[in-house]
Amino acid sequence: MKPTHKKKLRLKPRFQPSVFLLILLFCLTLAIPPVIAQIHTDTIQLIQQGRQLYNSGEFTKAIPVWQQAIRTLPHQSLNAATVWSNLSLTHQQLGEWEAANTAINKSLEILQSTKTTTEQQRILAQTLDIQGQLLQKTGQSQAALNTWQKAARLYPQSVDGQLHQINLINQAQAMEDLGLYGRACQTLLATLDLSDEECDISEVEITKLQQEILANPQKIYQAKALRSLGNVMRIQGNLTQGQKILEASLAIAQTSNLPADESKVLLNLANIELALANRATELRNNRQAAIYRRKALEKYQAADEKAASVLYPDSAILQVKSQLNQLELLIGEQKWTKAQALISPIKVLLTQLPRGREAIYAQISYTRNSLCLQQKQLTCLSPTTLNLSSVDQVSFQEAIDSLNSAAQDAAQLQDQRTKSYILGLVGRLYESRQDWNTANNYTQQALYDSWQAQAPELTYQWQWQQGRLLKAQGKTEAALTVYAQSLANLRSLRPALVAINTENQFNFRENTEPVYRQYVSLLLQRQDNADIPQKNLELARETIDSLQLAELENFLRLVCLDAKPVVIDDITDKQDPTAALIYPILLENSFEIIVKLPQNKDLLHYTTKIDKNIVEEILGELTQELSLANPNNIRIDPRVYERVILSNAQILYQWLLAPAEKDLAQSQTKTLVFVLDSALQNIPMSVLHNGEKYIVEQYNIARAPGLELTDLQPFVDKKPRALIGGLSEVPEEQEQQFSPLPFVLQEVQQVQSQVPSSTKLLNPSFTSAGLKNSLNSTPFTIVHLATHGQFSSQRDDTFLLTWDDRLNLNQLNSLLRSRDQQPIELLVLSACETVKGDRRAALGLAGVAVRAGTPSTLATLWQVNDQSTALFMSEFYQALMGKNMSKAAALRQAQLALLNNPEYNSPYYWAAYVLLGKWL
Repeated sequence: MKPTHKKKLRLKPRFQPSVFLLILLFCLTLAIPPVIAQIHTDTIQLIQQGRQLYNSGEFTKAIPVWQQAIRTLPHQSLNAATVWSNLSLTHQQLGEWEAANTAINKSLEILQSTKTTTEQQRILAQTLDIQGQLLQKTGQSQAALNTWQKAARLYPQSVDGQLHQINLINQAQAMEDLGLYGRACQTLLATLDLSDEECDISEVEITKLQQEILANPQKIYQAKALRSLGNVMRIQGNLTQGQKILEASLAIAQTSNLPADESKVLLNLANIELALANRATELRNNRQAAIYRRKALEKYQAADEKAASVLYPDSAILQVKSQLNQLELLIGEQKWTKAQALISPIKVLLTQLPRGREAIYAQISYTRNSLCLQQKQLTCLSPTTLNLSSVDQVSFQEAIDSLNSAAQDAAQLQDQRTKSYILGLVGRLYESRQDWNTANNYTQQALYDSWQAQAPELTYQWQWQQGRLLKAQGKTEAALTVYAQSLANLRSLRPALVAINTENQFNFRENTEPVYRQYVSLLLQRQDNADIPQKNLELARETIDSLQLAELENFLRLVCLDAKPVVIDDITDKQDPTAALIYPILLENSFEIIVKLPQNKDLLHYTTKIDKNIVEEILGELTQELSLANPNNIRIDPRVYERVILSNAQILYQWLLAPAEKDLAQSQTKTLVFVLDSALQNIPMSVLHNGEKYIVEQYNIARAPGLELTDLQPFVDKKPRALIGGLSEVPEEQEQQFSPLPFVLQEVQQVQSQVPSSTKLLNPSFTSAGLKNSLNSTPFTIVHLATHGQFSSQRDDTFLLTWDDRLNLNQLNSLLRSRDQQPIELLVLSACETVKGDRRAALGLAGVAVRAGTPSTLATLWQVNDQSTALFMSEFYQALMGKNMSKAAALRQAQLALLNNPEYNSPYYWAAYVLLGKWL
């Protein structure tokens, strides 16, 4: 890759005025009052000259011209207010924030002392718009939003609807800065004359918008709305939809010859390619990830070149953003030479940036990437992989000086949020050098500034950092206190965090999950070989449950109902006195097990010292082996897989249950309810083996999503109504992706024979509309769906297939929760599977269960397309209809029926089924 700063020398710069920033320039009133009618010709020429200089990018020369024009105008006139506003806008382009603030205040002072007229209101609205831009550029996003909203209230009294729409686009940008992505999306849709509760936009609507904008140049401002919408979609994790929206925006920019806009869209498209690469990496699809990264790099380079081709106020920042993203990507790919080649041109561009928030963050990014390039580790400054051991002292001090300088710039802008972020980062640098005192001093200052800025998303991080520093110094009790404070702030952030996807700057697994796990590790740390206090065990259990809830909310992007941590204990003791609760917790260097025995308030605790990577390797192998051990697969010998399954299942048993064997036997436990850590959720617990038999041969098995279960009333409806839907065939247009499920016919017949009061929707009748009509017309207590389905850690890749559609989580929620009748008691999904290679795919199952709103969900972790499914379902429903039979017991009976059948005794057939939620 040739350095992009060389390429730009071959491109002829061409200035492109912004259609969004120059709205107010030379907007002299047409219906001129007498005093304004006497304006001198020389003044008009000055205003025209100022406009021409601004349009040509000569901002420094424009300023004295504006100032001279002001001196020739009546001090309290609308025209004087207009020129003051234009002067503020010009100072903003140069990063002269104090002068820009003075000028905009002068304009507002005049307007507030001027008689209210239609013209005065129009100019006041536009002046407030410019003030909003100033506030946003100096890091005051909430104030910017408030100012733009104030301006918006004036626009309905004005005749200029286009300016009102642009105002809404600006509001959406501020909302995005504040993490209010749902509101931003709805606002942007409104500017595009669209509306959707789920913030969804179809391909047809995208194409129509593109055509309308190109056909009507007056609607070109909507291209910015499309670009912003595409970026919001990316942040929310709707990558495919965001990509299509941005591609439409790119086509508009190219057709309309707007190279600056084209550069911005290319930059956003590159960010989506990188997000897709991260997602593919998470799913262990390294080949596809490499393709996405290559496309991202190409788009970053194209954005850089396009920005260099046009003289535009944002050209330098667009170039530096593109090159910084290239630098980070190349470091991640370990292409050190190409990465190093970008350092010099980036340094040159940084000197060309006007002072402001974007320049500060560009400086931060450059400093971070420079350190990580020298360390040759992309995550060198991540809290969990902090390592600057290869960075020499000179470079280290240069980084400290650079960040301190950026912090001073932020202070001058009165941007305490950004200042807090920088000081906290400096503290992290000293943490890497084990300079605990200096690190703590910077962290304390960052903490103070985050409080002043009312920024809990930073406060929790600096409390976490403070906790790490205290832990490193052996101050365990003090560390526990600040870790608890950090988690309290995290809980207060739940509504904001659910809107943010893992590809965004707020990476859940990097910046959230470790706080929970490190706190639990401290709680379970033995002091002088003494037993762990019960209080610590309770807190550890509740903390892991909170983590699971946060992870589920992060997946669903919605806030679930608050849980009552003691409810599940009370209910199990009173309604199922034979159930034990098992909490496996995987930490960096240990496997912790907490057990709640029946009728026993004290928690038991067992620990195995082992590296997390070893456990995850065993779990990964077992997950893969279980889904591959299909005796009908002629290409493999399933007996080989079964032997390996047995070996790993016995290892897992030794970690999870062997230490508690005697206690479980003495307590006469009959049901094991697992609250599984995320790493174990792809494993069916029924497959655990004690060396003699599988645990399903001894216990009923269920899994609970956490401590938030609130309704565990027994299943007493022995004459239930069932809605049975399924696909034994697939529509022609789906044949390339999905195979027929011929044994679904037998399965449906078996369920109907056990649940006579049932309604069947099969093949063409199994549509979204058919489901909706049936669910709304009859009070079903069981919904049984025998169809292709997929569970993934990515919300958009989790779905159920109908004849005419793929039901996503939101659609499933709408279908199953829109009923006024008796709630559905049991949801059965019999032909689903988790995405192969996705270590957290079972999140999709939990998400389906939550969005469906049913107390109990029975589902398969891999697809068992065999007549064994029909036999299993027959046994399950026959047992469920029996007297005093819980769902967990019915599940066990069905699994044992297959296990004891020589034809189906492989775990492939019977272990796929898991019961989530209410087990009674």
